[in-house]
Amino acid sequence: MRDHPPAIFIADSRGLDFLNSVATPVDTEIDWIADGDGFLDWLAQADYAATDVLNDIRARAKPGELDRVAGEARQLREWCRGFVRKHMGKPLKAGALRELDPLNQLLARDEAFSRIQRHQREAGKPLQLQVTRRWRSAESLLMPITEGLAKFICDENFSDVKACEGTSCTLMFADHTRRRARRWCSMAICGNRAKQAAHRERLKHKN
Repeated sequence: MRDHPPAIFIADSRGLDFLNSVATPVDTEIDWIADGDGFLDWLAQADYAATDVLNDIRARAKPGELDRVAGEARQLREWCRGFVRKHMGKPLKAGALRELDPLNQLLARDEAFSRIQRHQREAGKPLQLQVTRRWRSAESLLMPITEGLAKFICDENFSDVKACEGTSCTLMFADHTRRRARRWCSMAICGNRAKQAAHRERLKHKN
């Protein structure tokens, strides 16, 4: 069994949640996609692929294949993290397109298609058009992540993308609060640490 906690999903953005798949929630850095098994676990927690799909790919994978794909996912994560950190805090300009070749090359490898199926949620609408994909290999697990990153880049206002103000925190999030005043990845983690630090500082000045 893995000795680290469940993955963190605090970004209010699927794309940023992927970039947050490595973090330091307490004192030690955790990489939830450090190997193939971790990658499958993270995909399941993020609801990027159905359990039967993940089990089938695990059963068909060749030795070392899942670890290799997890390595590709980490490379994609670090490349996109650099792109986001470069452009966050201000509107994304069209000129950024020339930096996105690595993502477009991955998107071109996708085998997604649409099909009509029963509507699972909304009453009064019996059918829906659902996008799915052919899961031919472990490498296909990169495709929904790539699509999520592309949607994030195209749809998110980069002015709202922030890094947590926690001293050692590496988490990012999209600030969709009403006044765009969010400062922390979580009030329960970094927000609470900041409160405690401020309290200690006030006590120090009183003495």
